[in-house]
Amino acid sequence: MASPRVFVAIPVMDELSSLPVTLSDLSQQTQVPDEVWMCVNQPDSWWHEPARRHICEDNQKTIALLQHFQGLTLGVIDCASPGRGWQGRKAGVGWARKTLFNKILERADAEDLIVSLDADTRVRPGYLASLLRSFSDHPEWPALSVPYYHPLSGDEPMDRAMLRYELYMRNYAVNMLRTDTPYQYTALGSAIVMRAGALRKIGGITPYQSGEDFYLLQKFCKMAPVGTTNDEMVYPATRTSDRVPFGTGPAIRQGMEGADISYPIFHHQLWEPVREATRLLPQLYHEDVDNDFLDFLKGQFQEDDLWGPIRKNVKDLPHFIHAYHEKADGLRILQYVRRSHARQPMPDVRALWENMTCWMPDRNPEWFTPEIRFQDLSVPQLDQLRHWLFEEERRQHQQKNASPR
Repeated sequence: MASPRVFVAIPVMDELSSLPVTLSDLSQQTQVPDEVWMCVNQPDSWWHEPARRHICEDNQKTIALLQHFQGLTLGVIDCASPGRGWQGRKAGVGWARKTLFNKILERADAEDLIVSLDADTRVRPGYLASLLRSFSDHPEWPALSVPYYHPLSGDEPMDRAMLRYELYMRNYAVNMLRTDTPYQYTALGSAIVMRAGALRKIGGITPYQSGEDFYLLQKFCKMAPVGTTNDEMVYPATRTSDRVPFGTGPAIRQGMEGADISYPIFHHQLWEPVREATRLLPQLYHEDVDNDFLDFLKGQFQEDDLWGPIRKNVKDLPHFIHAYHEKADGLRILQYVRRSHARQPMPDVRALWENMTCWMPDRNPEWFTPEIRFQDLSVPQLDQLRHWLFEEERRQHQQKNASPR
């Protein structure tokens, strides 16, 4: 059987300075990609907006640059030139990824890999080869959420904001990993790889303006276990952005403005009703049980008898558990934890300190106490906290992937 082909998909907007570096990384791969597809894009109306016309002009320079780039088999989808840009509500990175994925699906076989990347993301020479190994070793995976690590930029305010956001993401990830749910991934558009056949089966990507990566992985999770371990990582750029409503770029910008309230550090006890609900599934299969998360789900679906119809339509407990996780998905867990946090707020540093004391008591240094503020910590200290959470997250992922499912 022939080895799967590798297709790389990169949305591009205002990336003239960063894209050549990413393409250079791809050209130096030990396993060179078969094709690299880019969608250079922006709303067509921006040509007529003085404050945004420079993005349109940058995109034109990028298209010209790509016409002369050597060393890779490139495909360029022009959604940026006058008359070709996005129209109306059809805009954003979600539409760019959908356009790219659809183009690749026209060419790819079921086992070929689609590597979702961003134009400002670095990868080491062994990255693509590591993906082929991972998917070969795990034929059950429809997709892979690749480990990530934002490099420090040397700009202290920006690095502080990035580290604060990564603490939020990794704290959330570890909490999810300690919960028996299949939705144990971190969704970054630059860190998703999928089999072309699996993408076809789920009907492709839904083109949200942002958050499309989260919903894409959630669709894969409802199909089969999504991989979360790989020998190589991706290294997304540390920079601000206002091109999407939420995500890394907007989070860094908000953090630099002192507005990181959208990314709280959730205390591990907020997940206890979710964990308890999973433990109660054998009982829930036969009768309703008292649990705050289960009550929350009834409210979300506006169904007093949420589980009765499911009991009647499944043949055994394993099928009931699967149906439960269809309802109690990653979005519902996030909504529940956010609601619980609003009802039981805790200062971010104290929550992180108590979490780390619970998870890794040997990793709480004297300088990290529940009384301090994040702004009192140095960049190296914040980076150390980030790295400890990264190690705990990686350990949990490796343990989960080593366990029989």
